[in-house]
Amino acid sequence: MFPTVSHFIAYLFGIQIPLPFNTFGVFVAFAFMAGYWAFSKELERKEALGILHPVKRKMVIGKPATTIELVMNGIFGFLIGYKLVYALLNYSLFVNDAQTVLLSFKGNILGGIAFAALFAYWDHTEKNKHKLAQPKTVEVIEHPHQMMGHLIVWAAIWGFLGAKIFDNLEHWDTFIQDPIGGLLSFSGLTFYGGLICGGAAVIYIARKNGIKPLHMLDVGGPGMMLAYSVGRIGCHMSGDGDWGIVNMHPKPLSWLPDWLWAYTYPNNVAMEGNPIPGCSGKFCNELPLPVYPTPIYEVVVCFILFLILWKIRKQIKLPGMMFGIYLILNGLERFFIELIRVNSKYTVAGIPFTQAELISSILFISGVCLVLYSIKNKEKHANY
Repeated sequence: MFPTVSHFIAYLFGIQIPLPFNTFGVFVAFAFMAGYWAFSKELERKEALGILHPVKRKMVIGKPATTIELVMNGIFGFLIGYKLVYALLNYSLFVNDAQTVLLSFKGNILGGIAFAALFAYWDHTEKNKHKLAQPKTVEVIEHPHQMMGHLIVWAAIWGFLGAKIFDNLEHWDTFIQDPIGGLLSFSGLTFYGGLICGGAAVIYIARKNGIKPLHMLDVGGPGMMLAYSVGRIGCHMSGDGDWGIVNMHPKPLSWLPDWLWAYTYPNNVAMEGNPIPGCSGKFCNELPLPVYPTPIYEVVVCFILFLILWKIRKQIKLPGMMFGIYLILNGLERFFIELIRVNSKYTVAGIPFTQAELISSILFISGVCLVLYSIKNKEKHANY
């Protein structure tokens, strides 16, 4: 497997280039890019149909940089310089353990001061370029797709927090042993936590910008399915622990690659399994028995589901129905993959279940209810 981008480059080209990027993080970034593309396309399409509308805003131009703006830019620059210069001066440490470097209090004071001055000076200079003798208020038009940058930041922040909270709830025993490490670790992210919290943040921002919740949910269905598919590539390639149960069954098809049927995830970032002979470094473990590579199954299935949603989106005329279909497909996919996936189980009234099974069942039922609601209110939304 490829816990870092450096491992992947070494595998492809046989050269060692020390880079401080883990494979999972890179694919999370790709997932956001994929979601950004799909969201933007849908926002543009719905605006062209007259479903969504641009928003008029008033803004003041020609003002010089205020003291608060200079201070905020200085603080932001200090944080970047404090960490960046320290990371460059301690590059080997940064490559081997970027998480510790970024989340610790270690940094370079002089680098922080230099970047603080640079950022404040840059803000001051840029504002002065457009300064007017008398600042004036102008009206600007913002199209729905132009707010995607704002939306993606909110989705990333709240999605990450939600993913961490749900993961720690799912692995409560481990969390109470090291709560600080559990909260600050970059690993251990639960998709549904990110979906719920990130989705709530997006709806909040969209509503503030004049987009009704059902319209925003419909926009997000295909994009979230695509982003999930892309993100799961990172789970598989890094071996982050989202694999399946032990699979010792013979391959059903002789031509099927071994890694697609049963895999031991060597060099996994979860550092689970037995030591690999002759391997030195941080990621030197391999599962003792092969397991179902469930992340790659989800990559394929969810990409197919995305294509289906993308194909039918123009035929969906009722608000809420697209997102309802997404919830149904998402719930079904995750529920059935849980049958062969490793996960913490809970037992209530003698019934064992995982967190994902519970939430996927709720999402499926919610999706059915949303579809029925859309049909029931067909006449009400005739001008959708």
